[in-house]
Amino acid sequence: MTSERWDPAAFKTRVDAVLSAFVTREAEEFAAIDPALGPVAEQLEAAVADGKRLRAAFCYWGWRAARQPDSDALLRAAAALELVHAAAVVHDDLIDDSPLRHGRPTAQLALRGAVRRRPRAAASARSLAMLVGDLLMALAGQLFVTSGLPGGYLGRARPLWSVMARELIAGECLEILRTGGAPDTAESLKVIRYKTAKYTVEQPLLIGGALAGAGERLRAGYSAYGLPLGEAFQLRDDLLGLFGDPARTGKDTADDVRGRRPTALWAETWRMAGEEDRERLRELLGRRTPDGLDAVREVMRRLRAPDRIEAMIAARVEEALTALHALDVPAHAAAALTALAQAAALRQA
Repeated sequence: MTSERWDPAAFKTRVDAVLSAFVTREAEEFAAIDPALGPVAEQLEAAVADGKRLRAAFCYWGWRAARQPDSDALLRAAAALELVHAAAVVHDDLIDDSPLRHGRPTAQLALRGAVRRRPRAAASARSLAMLVGDLLMALAGQLFVTSGLPGGYLGRARPLWSVMARELIAGECLEILRTGGAPDTAESLKVIRYKTAKYTVEQPLLIGGALAGAGERLRAGYSAYGLPLGEAFQLRDDLLGLFGDPARTGKDTADDVRGRRPTALWAETWRMAGEEDRERLRELLGRRTPDGLDAVREVMRRLRAPDRIEAMIAARVEEALTALHALDVPAHAAAALTALAQAAALRQA
């Protein structure tokens, strides 16, 4: 990508090439330890086979908006954030017991074949999936520090990795602790902020900015843009999780509702529901059948809960773009970050 024009497809191709080469090599070295490790190595590669590469893109533009040029070394550092995401997805699917991701069996299901003749095969497959996620997180750090950027640049950004990990794990823990509890929109938004918003948009931007030597004002602007946009991203994900087309999302639409996860969609539905609707929702969730899920959707639509989430998304995108427009960044960076905001918040998958 040599021109200043933002080309998402070309960028994705570059990131995919970095990830494929790096993870394939690591998977081969892992499988060479023992042939029995082959299925686990396959899941390492499967974990990075798909993705929008938004986290790498935000890191890249955190660098470029600080007036740094395009760089293959920076691209490798940015690609490392996709390994963080891959690790988080494997762990998230494990925690949620999700059956599908990108239309394929999740790691804990795909690995059952490797242990099908073992005692407690399902538990063993889950343990293997957990270790796949752990290894992906370790590989993220390795790709970052071997990206080819100068050590001084990496030193500026390295402390942000521990912040990112702490906040991501805090968000996952909060979701577990609040699953099945009384629905509360403020608590749901806090889960969103720490589980997704920060590591999806804000932290990649800050890491890119730190690598580039961005000043305090620009870093503050990245947070003012990144936090609301990251929340909008996850609010869209919650809507797609229940109302999206599974053929496009590649996920089971029943996961969030049946798991009683603390989404803002569920919290807003509960907040606007009267006692009769709440009793109806309790009864429907107890069914755990497709027709029960359709009825839940009907109640949500009647209460206009999806419209409420759409309004929350729109408000956050507007807040993010207002913060972006207040920043002194090159025109091509502003244009790219504007396009990324639309891609993150208005997507259909």
